[in-house]
Amino acid sequence: MFSRETYANRRRAFMDRIGPNATAILPSAPVAARSNDVDYSYRQDNDLLYLTGFPEPESVCVLTPGHPKEEFVMFVRRRDPERETWTGRRAGVEGAIETYGAQAAYPIEQLEAKINDYAGERDQLYYVFGRDATLNQRVTTWLQRWRQMRPRSGSGPMATLDPGEIVHEMRLVKSGAELECMRRAIAITADGHDAAMRAACDAMYEYEIEALLDYTFRKQGASGPAYPSIVAGGENATILHYTNNDQRLRAGELLLIDAGAEYGGYCADVTRTFPIGSCFNGAQRAIYELVLQAQLAAIAVIRPGARVDEPHARAVDVLVDGLLALGLLTGERQEIIAKELYKPFYMHRTGHWLGMDVHDVGKYKLEGNARVLEPGMVLTVEPGIYIAPGCANVDARYHGIGVRIEDDVLVTATGHEVLSMAIPKQPKELEALRPRTSV
Repeated sequence: MFSRETYANRRRAFMDRIGPNATAILPSAPVAARSNDVDYSYRQDNDLLYLTGFPEPESVCVLTPGHPKEEFVMFVRRRDPERETWTGRRAGVEGAIETYGAQAAYPIEQLEAKINDYAGERDQLYYVFGRDATLNQRVTTWLQRWRQMRPRSGSGPMATLDPGEIVHEMRLVKSGAELECMRRAIAITADGHDAAMRAACDAMYEYEIEALLDYTFRKQGASGPAYPSIVAGGENATILHYTNNDQRLRAGELLLIDAGAEYGGYCADVTRTFPIGSCFNGAQRAIYELVLQAQLAAIAVIRPGARVDEPHARAVDVLVDGLLALGLLTGERQEIIAKELYKPFYMHRTGHWLGMDVHDVGKYKLEGNARVLEPGMVLTVEPGIYIAPGCANVDARYHGIGVRIEDDVLVTATGHEVLSMAIPKQPKELEALRPRTSV
């Protein structure tokens, strides 16, 4: 998706950070079995993808800063015409060099024989023990061997460091090219939400809307949904990560859709809630307008120099005031906030980082303090109110109402930009899109 120069610059920045006495080993994501001999669609590890662009499984990137000839080495699957007939083309050793810019490449089977040439005399090894149990064991064996040899050789890694400590901070601030991918993912997402808002009506099923979202995303060039779409009608919207998507829609209820496309390896994440019928009823509108007011207030505080937790604090202030006014909460305002007594109705944070992962990497605290926002960071803003069916001490008019409104927001040099602003969220805008026959 990006140029070879872009990936080279990322690797250079990473290698400058780890220094000339370190080697980094970055493996691909393992293939995951769906059932029996059927695998899930493959998705590359995002750190490896960020630094190399290499999309294939059974691969390892080795970075060795200061090596005279081979700072960037790939270990990959061999070309195999017979296997490629069954499972698709491979880059092979030649492609790893010619297409992806590796200075050297070897068949993955040679990793064991070659790794000592790149890491055996370095003092530090960057590797995170994670999803690949077999490679984890091999790295442990290498470390034991290097420790045993260190008294004689005077060198060799003694421990491992997490490359994510560096790569994830790099990924947190998006470049212009990355933002182009995110804008495209969000534009595709807007088309999906628009189609869903226009189509949803009484007697349809949630899975029909999910299928429409998937179709729209793929038709517009996305690789598909960035995460399992939430299509939650009625009281299902009070379940935060509802993905069964198998119930019938009913006029008079709300439909909450949390769905985003993935484009070029970058995610959108947008939630809208709207009436399945032609308009909100009184209780629904009251809750919806409160959540919208909280979201707008949270977005308003996003700017360089603000703390990442400020949008959440602002949203909580507005939600608590509104819940008190509606009689859903009682008591003293500051005590409710301090003791988080609002959590039966609002139990999650107001947002998260967004990028290659839908819940993207990057620290939220530095040295114990909430992180300061910087231009190029992208985060979601997604307050909600969820009133479970049969909720005690709550007027029955509100039972089963779940509302969440989520947008993707870029921190700019002077403030912020709502990247998903094209997707309607004002009540009148939503009602204008509803079929007049679905009452």
